[in-house]
Amino acid sequence: MNFLVCVSKVPDTTAKIAFKDNNTKFSSDGVTYILNPTDEWYALVRALELKEAAGAGKVTVINVGSSENDQYLRKALAIGADDAVLIESADDLEPFYVAKEIANYAKANGYDIVITGKETIDYNSFSVGGMIAEFMDAAFVSQVSKWDMNGTTATLNREIEGGEEVIEVNVPFVISAQKGMAEQRLPNMKGIMMAKSKPLTKLAAVGGDTFVSINKFDEPKPKSAVKLFSVDEVEALVKALHDEAKVI
Repeated sequence: MNFLVCVSKVPDTTAKIAFKDNNTKFSSDGVTYILNPTDEWYALVRALELKEAAGAGKVTVINVGSSENDQYLRKALAIGADDAVLIESADDLEPFYVAKEIANYAKANGYDIVITGKETIDYNSFSVGGMIAEFMDAAFVSQVSKWDMNGTTATLNREIEGGEEVIEVNVPFVISAQKGMAEQRLPNMKGIMMAKSKPLTKLAAVGGDTFVSINKFDEPKPKSAVKLFSVDEVEALVKALHDEAKVI
């Protein structure tokens, strides 16, 4: 079984966020980037575990972005992926464009299972996985927390309101992975050295229409000062909750 794992480059969670060009673009000045955690920790690691359990197959990681993104793909190779593909294009592309590029590659190369993290930690749109499935005419199951394979049939668990849903699906399918699917793996020295010689293919993007553009980014408003009330100021507290916070 061959797995195609989609990975993204995202700002580190400690990065200071700023915008430029009249707040129409994210400023990368001084920003440290990392592999998107849900792609790395859950999607990639579970694909590796299933390949290892089967004793056969291949795990490929794929990214759509700038030519400098090969360093993040090399980390995925150090963790254990067999090969990597970089579809060279601009960074910060809208989901439709990214999904179509990945789906085109998956179909052309016979991948029956495509995995994404449940979301990227910068845009949190949850949309790429479903779009890939649509372009591939494949089933899609989102936010999977447990994944087992029996031949070409997958058993997938995901949390729903009030319980857990268990789904069986046959290949081809696309899933998005969330916490619970696997535990993070750290690349060791052997993996880092082997990653240098593993195949990393760079391809030109097919290109196509985009349907979403950014008009403006706004930073969150600063938090207001905390108001403290003593135990004998119940009426003042209730009034503030009603008139100011408007929660009662």
